[in-house]
Amino acid sequence: MRKKYFSKVLLAVIAGFAALAVSCQGQSGTQTMSKAGGADLRIVIVPKVVHPWFDDFANYARLQAAELGAQIGRNIIIDYRAPTTADVAEQNSIIQQAAATRPGGIAIDLLDYSGTAAVIEEVRRQGIPVVFFDAEAPDDSGIPQVGSPSEDQARIAAEYLAKVIGYRGKVAVMRGVPTAPNHEARYNYYFEYFKRYPDITVIQGGVDNDDIQTAQQQAAGIIAQNPDLVGYIGSNAAYPIGVGNAVREAGKVGQIHIVGLEGMAETLDLIKSGVIDGSSSAPTVIQASQAVLLLWQQSMGNRVPLKINTGIDLITKENVDDAIAEAQNFTLKDPNLKKYGIGQNN
Repeated sequence: MRKKYFSKVLLAVIAGFAALAVSCQGQSGTQTMSKAGGADLRIVIVPKVVHPWFDDFANYARLQAAELGAQIGRNIIIDYRAPTTADVAEQNSIIQQAAATRPGGIAIDLLDYSGTAAVIEEVRRQGIPVVFFDAEAPDDSGIPQVGSPSEDQARIAAEYLAKVIGYRGKVAVMRGVPTAPNHEARYNYYFEYFKRYPDITVIQGGVDNDDIQTAQQQAAGIIAQNPDLVGYIGSNAAYPIGVGNAVREAGKVGQIHIVGLEGMAETLDLIKSGVIDGSSSAPTVIQASQAVLLLWQQSMGNRVPLKINTGIDLITKENVDDAIAEAQNFTLKDPNLKKYGIGQNN
């Protein structure tokens, strides 16, 4: 199923970029980079931190790279380099080290644009294409971005949680990495959104720094301090798993409703078991696919769009079986994975 997905996406994107290269010369909203690399095209992926969501992203990128390479007769290598902690200095160091190896392109999920902008500009001056995924950067950065608007994803999650709790009660909002632009955009949006419902009270739900164990520990404390809590929401992919585990340990499944972000396997399992009510998911597979395709096109000197909106899925108990089946077919059972050297724990 996924093999067909990548083939269809690839052919559509090849046609789209061909038209773009012809029709968009001199127009705004596109970015051109010089040709880079030799026979092999090596793409470096630098996420925010070691995290299962980014492991999935890397695997999706590998499969897209293999599909693309097979169709264009070129070896495309995915070089995945994850910071051990959500630290701007460490991410900057990894980006600099990656650039020193002269890759064909670098895909980055930003921890802090202001703290990384100078490093990225130096990379681009070396003629190395850069793409941002997941996190957003200022429009004037001039760097292509792949993902869904953070506030749109937060709105869908907040709307669903408000509905589930009957538009009344106390809701905790967990913060992710405070410097990460997408985490902060979602976090701040929740407080603004819930103001429209006077019967909903919003409290701070801890800071998890995109770590599942930290999310669980933080949520356990908030739950103990707030016996009247009816809802939990947050700004990253780690919190729904950590909060879900904390709610289950507290014996409050069904009393504290959780709406998460993204479609990681553990999140899907918690939705199926009723611990989590739903999740607002920006499809990882599409983000990874488009990031690879954008960097390939830039490596050839072609113009590319500055923004690609990958859409948002609302996963609930009604459709979670479909989401689980899709994830299992792709990450666990697809025979192409072994062929391309992709395993469950890559």
